Amino acid sequence: MKDTFKHQGLRQQLVNVLKNKGITNEKVLQAIGKIPRHLFMDSSFLDHAYQDKAFPIAADQTISQPYTVAFQSELLQIEPGHKVLEIGTGSGYQTAVLCLLGARVFSIERQQELFKKTSRFLPKLGYRAKKLIFGDGYKGLPEEAPFDSIIVTAGAPFVPKPLLGQLKIGGRLVIPVGDEVQIMTLFIRKGQKEFEQHEFGEFRFVPLLEDKN
Repeated sequence: MKDTFKHQGLRQQLVNVLKNKGITNEKVLQAIGKIPRHLFMDSSFLDHAYQDKAFPIAADQTISQPYTVAFQSELLQIEPGHKVLEIGTGSGYQTAVLCLLGARVFSIERQQELFKKTSRFLPKLGYRAKKLIFGDGYKGLPEEAPFDSIIVTAGAPFVPKPLLGQLKIGGRLVIPVGDEVQIMTLFIRKGQKEFEQHEFGEFRFVPLLEDKN
Protein backbone atom coordinates (compact mmCIF):
# COMPACT_ATOMS: atom_id res chain seq x y z
CA MET A 1 0.00 0.00 0.00
CA LYS A 2 2.79 2.41 -0.89
CA ASP A 3 2.38 5.71 -2.64
CA THR A 4 5.82 7.02 -3.61
CA PHE A 5 7.16 10.27 -5.05
CA LYS A 6 7.47 8.42 -8.35
CA HIS A 7 3.75 7.59 -8.28
CA GLN A 8 2.93 11.21 -7.44
CA GLY A 9 5.06 12.41 -10.35
CA LEU A 10 3.33 10.01 -12.74
CA ARG A 11 -0.04 11.27 -11.51
CA GLN A 12 0.92 14.84 -12.31
CA GLN A 13 1.87 13.73 -15.82
CA LEU A 14 -1.55 12.06 -16.10
CA VAL A 15 -3.25 15.29 -14.95
CA ASN A 16 -1.40 17.14 -17.73
CA VAL A 17 -2.58 14.55 -20.28
CA LEU A 18 -6.18 15.08 -19.14
CA LYS A 19 -5.83 18.87 -19.36
CA ASN A 20 -4.55 18.48 -22.92
CA LYS A 21 -7.59 16.33 -23.72
CA GLY A 22 -9.91 19.11 -22.57
CA ILE A 23 -10.68 18.45 -18.89
CA THR A 24 -10.93 21.87 -17.23
CA ASN A 25 -12.59 21.31 -13.83
CA GLU A 26 -9.82 22.04 -11.31
CA LYS A 27 -11.41 19.97 -8.53
CA VAL A 28 -11.68 16.93 -10.79
CA LEU A 29 -8.04 17.33 -11.88
CA GLN A 30 -6.95 17.70 -8.23
CA ALA A 31 -8.81 14.50 -7.31
CA ILE A 32 -7.12 12.56 -10.15
CA GLY A 33 -3.80 14.03 -9.00
CA LYS A 34 -4.34 12.81 -5.44
CA ILE A 35 -5.79 9.31 -5.78
CA PRO A 36 -3.23 6.47 -5.93
CA ARG A 37 -4.73 4.65 -8.94
CA HIS A 38 -2.01 1.96 -8.84
CA LEU A 39 -3.49 0.70 -5.55
CA PHE A 40 -6.85 0.08 -7.25
CA MET A 41 -5.32 -2.31 -9.75
CA ASP A 42 -4.58 -5.98 -9.13
CA SER A 43 -1.00 -5.83 -10.22
CA SER A 44 1.09 -2.94 -9.05
CA PHE A 45 2.87 -2.61 -12.38
CA LEU A 46 3.67 1.03 -12.17
CA ASP A 47 4.25 1.43 -15.90
CA HIS A 48 0.55 1.08 -16.59
CA ALA A 49 -1.32 2.58 -13.64
CA TYR A 50 -0.91 6.19 -14.78
CA GLN A 51 -1.38 5.68 -18.49
CA ASP A 52 -4.68 7.03 -19.75
CA LYS A 53 -6.09 3.55 -20.37
CA ALA A 54 -8.67 1.18 -18.95
CA PHE A 55 -7.33 -2.05 -17.39
CA PRO A 56 -8.88 -5.38 -16.38
CA ILE A 57 -9.74 -5.95 -12.71
CA ALA A 58 -11.55 -8.84 -10.99
CA ALA A 59 -14.80 -10.42 -12.24
CA ASP A 60 -14.15 -9.57 -15.92
CA GLN A 61 -14.61 -5.87 -15.20
CA THR A 62 -12.28 -2.94 -15.86
CA ILE A 63 -10.97 0.11 -14.06
CA SER A 64 -12.09 2.95 -16.33
CA GLN A 65 -9.73 5.10 -18.34
CA PRO A 66 -8.82 8.18 -16.24
CA TYR A 67 -10.08 10.47 -19.02
CA THR A 68 -13.49 8.78 -18.88
CA VAL A 69 -13.62 9.10 -15.08
CA ALA A 70 -12.67 12.78 -15.31
CA PHE A 71 -15.11 13.43 -18.17
CA GLN A 72 -18.07 11.87 -16.36
CA SER A 73 -17.13 13.57 -13.07
CA GLU A 74 -16.95 16.95 -14.82
CA LEU A 75 -20.40 16.48 -16.37
CA LEU A 76 -21.93 15.81 -12.94
CA GLN A 77 -21.02 19.34 -11.70
CA ILE A 78 -20.71 18.12 -8.10
CA GLU A 79 -20.78 20.58 -5.23
CA PRO A 80 -19.71 19.61 -1.70
CA GLY A 81 -22.57 17.87 0.12
CA HIS A 82 -24.31 16.70 -3.07
CA LYS A 83 -26.01 13.34 -2.79
CA VAL A 84 -24.69 11.16 -5.61
CA LEU A 85 -25.72 7.67 -6.70
CA GLU A 86 -23.06 5.64 -8.51
CA ILE A 87 -24.16 2.60 -10.52
CA GLY A 88 -21.20 0.20 -10.74
CA THR A 89 -18.72 0.59 -7.87
CA GLY A 90 -16.16 -1.58 -9.67
CA SER A 91 -12.64 -1.03 -8.36
CA GLY A 92 -13.83 1.99 -6.35
CA TYR A 93 -11.63 4.44 -8.28
CA GLN A 94 -14.55 6.56 -9.53
CA THR A 95 -16.09 6.31 -6.04
CA ALA A 96 -12.90 7.78 -4.56
CA VAL A 97 -13.02 10.68 -7.05
CA LEU A 98 -16.64 11.42 -6.05
CA CYS A 99 -15.68 11.32 -2.35
CA LEU A 100 -12.83 13.79 -2.92
CA LEU A 101 -15.21 16.12 -4.76
CA GLY A 102 -17.17 16.31 -1.50
CA ALA A 103 -20.15 14.17 -2.57
CA ARG A 104 -22.14 11.95 -0.24
CA VAL A 105 -21.79 8.79 -2.29
CA PHE A 106 -24.18 5.85 -2.48
CA SER A 107 -22.75 3.18 -4.75
CA ILE A 108 -24.27 -0.06 -6.10
CA GLU A 109 -22.23 -3.03 -7.35
CA ARG A 110 -23.69 -6.11 -9.05
CA GLN A 111 -20.62 -8.39 -8.78
CA GLN A 112 -20.35 -10.00 -5.33
CA GLU A 113 -16.58 -10.49 -5.61
CA LEU A 114 -15.95 -6.84 -6.44
CA PHE A 115 -18.45 -5.61 -3.88
CA LYS A 116 -16.69 -7.47 -1.05
CA LYS A 117 -13.24 -6.43 -2.15
CA THR A 118 -14.03 -2.74 -2.68
CA SER A 119 -16.12 -2.47 0.52
CA ARG A 120 -13.04 -3.46 2.53
CA PHE A 121 -10.52 -1.60 0.42
CA LEU A 122 -11.98 1.93 0.10
CA PRO A 123 -12.14 2.69 3.85
CA LYS A 124 -8.53 1.48 4.25
CA LEU A 125 -7.47 4.24 1.86
CA GLY A 126 -9.62 6.77 3.71
CA TYR A 127 -12.43 7.12 1.14
CA ARG A 128 -15.74 6.85 2.95
CA ALA A 129 -18.82 6.46 0.83
CA LYS A 130 -22.10 6.93 2.71
CA LYS A 131 -23.19 3.48 1.60
CA LEU A 132 -21.92 0.66 -0.64
CA ILE A 133 -24.70 -1.67 -1.74
CA PHE A 134 -24.69 -5.09 -3.39
CA GLY A 135 -27.62 -4.95 -5.78
CA ASP A 136 -29.16 -4.23 -9.16
CA GLY A 137 -28.16 -0.86 -10.60
CA TYR A 138 -31.10 -0.84 -13.03
CA LYS A 139 -33.40 -0.28 -10.04
CA GLY A 140 -31.36 2.52 -8.51
CA LEU A 141 -31.83 3.18 -4.81
CA PRO A 142 -35.41 4.42 -4.29
CA GLU A 143 -35.13 4.48 -0.49
CA GLU A 144 -32.38 7.14 -0.66
CA ALA A 145 -33.82 9.19 -3.57
CA PRO A 146 -33.89 11.90 -4.73
CA PHE A 147 -30.26 12.44 -5.78
CA ASP A 148 -28.43 15.57 -6.96
CA SER A 149 -26.77 13.39 -9.56
CA ILE A 150 -26.46 9.80 -10.75
CA ILE A 151 -23.47 8.35 -12.59
CA VAL A 152 -23.54 5.04 -14.46
CA THR A 153 -20.09 3.52 -15.00
CA ALA A 154 -21.06 0.69 -17.35
CA GLY A 155 -22.62 0.60 -20.81
CA ALA A 156 -26.42 0.59 -20.61
CA PRO A 157 -28.37 -0.72 -23.61
CA PHE A 158 -31.18 1.67 -22.61
CA VAL A 159 -31.79 4.34 -19.98
CA PRO A 160 -33.35 2.75 -16.88
CA LYS A 161 -36.54 4.70 -16.02
CA PRO A 162 -36.05 4.32 -12.23
CA LEU A 163 -32.80 6.30 -12.48
CA LEU A 164 -34.48 9.26 -14.20
CA GLY A 165 -37.23 9.12 -11.57
CA GLN A 166 -34.73 9.24 -8.71
CA LEU A 167 -33.19 12.57 -9.77
CA LYS A 168 -34.02 15.85 -8.03
CA ILE A 169 -35.44 18.61 -10.20
CA GLY A 170 -32.25 20.13 -11.63
CA GLY A 171 -30.44 16.82 -11.03
CA ARG A 172 -28.08 15.28 -13.59
CA LEU A 173 -27.81 11.70 -14.85
CA VAL A 174 -24.61 10.81 -16.73
CA ILE A 175 -24.91 7.48 -18.53
CA PRO A 176 -23.16 5.75 -21.44
CA VAL A 177 -25.96 4.40 -23.67
CA GLY A 178 -25.54 1.73 -26.32
CA ASP A 179 -24.51 -1.87 -26.94
CA GLU A 180 -21.06 -2.32 -28.57
CA VAL A 181 -20.15 1.37 -28.39
CA GLN A 182 -21.86 3.83 -26.05
CA ILE A 183 -22.79 7.48 -26.45
CA MET A 184 -22.07 9.44 -23.27
CA THR A 185 -25.41 11.02 -22.45
CA LEU A 186 -26.40 13.67 -19.91
CA PHE A 187 -29.99 14.06 -18.75
CA ILE A 188 -30.95 17.13 -16.70
CA ARG A 189 -34.28 16.91 -14.92
CA LYS A 190 -36.29 20.06 -15.67
CA GLY A 191 -39.64 19.02 -14.23
CA GLN A 192 -41.73 16.09 -13.09
CA LYS A 193 -41.66 14.51 -16.57
CA GLU A 194 -39.38 16.88 -18.39
CA PHE A 195 -35.72 16.09 -19.17
CA GLU A 196 -33.12 17.90 -21.22
CA GLN A 197 -30.76 15.55 -23.08
CA HIS A 198 -27.19 16.17 -24.30
CA GLU A 199 -24.83 13.77 -26.09
CA PHE A 200 -21.03 13.78 -25.87
CA GLY A 201 -19.60 11.31 -28.37
CA GLU A 202 -18.53 7.68 -28.24
CA PHE A 203 -17.01 5.75 -25.34
CA ARG A 204 -16.52 2.05 -24.59
CA PHE A 205 -17.63 0.47 -21.32
CA VAL A 206 -18.18 -3.04 -20.01
CA PRO A 207 -21.95 -3.84 -20.06
CA LEU A 208 -24.26 -2.87 -17.21
CA LEU A 209 -25.49 -6.19 -15.80
CA GLU A 210 -29.09 -6.78 -14.95
CA ASP A 211 -30.14 -8.94 -12.03
CA LYS A 212 -31.79 -11.85 -13.81
CA ASN A 213 -33.13 -13.49 -10.62
